[in-house]
Formats: sequence, C-alpha cells, structure tokens
Amino acid sequence: MHENVAVAMKYNRDKPAPFITAKGRGWVAERIKEIARQEGIPLNSDLELVEFLFSMEIGSFIPEELYQVVAEIYAFVVEMQEEYEKY
Repeated sequence: MHENVAVAMKYNRDKPAPFITAKGRGWVAERIKEIARQEGIPLNSDLELVEFLFSMEIGSFIPEELYQVVAEIYAFVVEMQEEYEKY
C-alpha cells in the first residue's frame, strides 16, 4: 500500500490502550492530515506502522506489540506540544 493513507489514534487514561479514531485513503487521508496540522498535532510518516494500523478497524485498540512504538510517537507529540506552547 503505497498510496496516500492516514490513520488517527487517541489515548485516554481511562482506556486500556490507544485506539484508532479515523482512517482513510486519498482525499479522506488528506483531510485527516489537514485537521491534524490545524490542531498542531505532529504527523508521523512511518509507512510500515501506518499500513499495519490501516488494516485495523476504527475503534480497535493498538495491539500490545506496538505499545513501544506508539509510546515513542506520543512522547514526541507531547514534546512538540510543550515546545509549541513556549512560543
């Protein structure tokens, strides 16, 4: 899958793991990315991760074997948000 795809995920402390909130191809992927940029959410372009997450259903929790990778992404997002808030 080398086309334009996007997957959005969310983490709530009251849930057992991050979960898929949206996914799409083509113009839907572009809209997901546009909303992320408007909200100041950094984008990650790890194609292997995106392809795996894209195969999952919306609402699905991230599998345990991806916790480390997803934790690194969330740490990066938090760091970027903290940097953004300084300015």
